Amino acid sequence: MSDGASVRPLWPPLVSGLVLGLVLILTFVLVGNGVGASGTFASIAAWLGPAATESNGYLGGMVANGANPFASWIVVEVVGVAIGALLAAVSAGRFKLKVDTGAGKIGVWPRLALALIGGALAGFGSRLAAGCTSGVGLSGTTMLGIGGFIFLVVFFFVGLGLSALLRRVL
Repeated sequence: MSDGASVRPLWPPLVSGLVLGLVLILTFVLVGNGVGASGTFASIAAWLGPAATESNGYLGGMVANGANPFASWIVVEVVGVAIGALLAAVSAGRFKLKVDTGAGKIGVWPRLALALIGGALAGFGSRLAAGCTSGVGLSGTTMLGIGGFIFLVVFFFVGLGLSALLRRVL
């Protein structure tokens, strides 16, 4: 924790949900889009290779006519989320760099490798589906899209099942 500062309690779930709902509404009103995250990595990929990107049907529009992929709303959003999370953790006395080892059945490095593999698969899936969990789940349900509701239910139950399976295996 930070310099012996007292740890403040987490927000109650109801308050957290209400604040998240307000943020979603403000995002739609101010930016014209819901929340999302996976598009940030596509923007970064477009920025890293502009020469090859221009001829790419998927990434080309992000750098067309000299456009700066970092000026997109989604990149600004993800940077803001990271800064906000850091400030919230520090101000609550909860900031600490560590790797959560769970039940401790596997070591830190295998856990980090599994996290990297899982993150890469989730990133690939989100690009394949043209949206991530926050974009489809949160923004989709905010717009009362049936696909968003179906996605959240399936995502929740698959997560529960996979979690139970991995606890037995790992």
